[in-house]
Amino acid sequence: MDFELTDEQRLIKSTAREFTDSEIVERSRENARNHHFDLEMVSKIASQGYLGAIVPQQYGGAGLDYLSYGLIVEEIGRGDSSVRTVISVQTSLVCSAILKWGTEEQKQHYLPRLCAGEWLGCFGLTEPDTGSDAANQRTRAVKTDAGWLINGSKMWISMGNYARLALIFAQTEPALGYKGLACFLVDTDQAGFKPQPIEHKMGLHASDTASIALEDVEVAQDGILGEVGDGFKVAMSALDSGRYSVAAGCVGICQGCVEESVNYAKQRQQFGRPIASFQLIQAMIADMVLKTEASRMLVWRAGWLKDRGRPNTLETSVAKLHATEAAVECANAAIQVHGGAGYVDDHPVERYFRDVRVTTLYEGTSQIQKLIIGRAMTGINALVPTP
Repeated sequence: MDFELTDEQRLIKSTAREFTDSEIVERSRENARNHHFDLEMVSKIASQGYLGAIVPQQYGGAGLDYLSYGLIVEEIGRGDSSVRTVISVQTSLVCSAILKWGTEEQKQHYLPRLCAGEWLGCFGLTEPDTGSDAANQRTRAVKTDAGWLINGSKMWISMGNYARLALIFAQTEPALGYKGLACFLVDTDQAGFKPQPIEHKMGLHASDTASIALEDVEVAQDGILGEVGDGFKVAMSALDSGRYSVAAGCVGICQGCVEESVNYAKQRQQFGRPIASFQLIQAMIADMVLKTEASRMLVWRAGWLKDRGRPNTLETSVAKLHATEAAVECANAAIQVHGGAGYVDDHPVERYFRDVRVTTLYEGTSQIQKLIIGRAMTGINALVPTP
């Protein structure tokens, strides 16, 4: 693997950094304070080509490689995880699933609207009683003369209150287990699709999160991604892409923690000198740098494999596990460097700390990532009960 970025990739990274600093950072604190989902910012990131960076140009995307996409997500994540969430859901979960599993007609119909930000999408996998056990869907889809009728509920769905398109995973025949799962392309503009905002979150205050009730939701005959029985594979392939973007965003949080801590430590005076001159402060900063660089290299490796079409589930899980846990540790250390000043939102490290905690939970918890890694190493699936 060549660790040298191309001229184009360096330009993509610097452009994303400039955009983040000029457009995102200045709004992030107020949006978080006001719990404001910024639709104007959604339009701005769409105009930059960030809502579909990995989608081919023929479908309205930027046609970038995964490594370039990761560079963008890192910079956006440094600025605001709520904005990064929009990109991750729209691009990694929704667009990538349609791109991989959709018919040509589905790609032509949905992807240009999603990439342009005309429509937002959401990924309806998690349910109130179904988190890590993704194959155990209680939402049901029943065949009708016109197509399908879906009933059930979904939980913790990012952008669920604003989505025009929802990818809803449902069981078509419970006796078949995961082989009966299907992924449906659901038009949210119908009475039976009932989202509700989830309030009082610890972090991601500027991100939309919903619970969704599905009551006789109608889906056309051709409104399935892949075939009946492909639902679990659709979900897992999308999560491979989603985990990559979350990991890249967490590298951005790590980098932000380093930069903010260095700047603050050089300005803050104690005992007649800047605290950056204290050995223990430098040790905390050094630990943050170590975690940042290691996480970045793991993300780059996963992106490199994705760009070459090589298997990367293991490497993506390694990157996701390491980067998310590292970001939690970096945010905690950054607050320690800032002292009392880090406990209020005058500095972004307070928001980093609140926003990053969820990254070890969604797109597969850290414990699920360890089981994926363990399965790859031993050949034994710990999630399947031993007879």
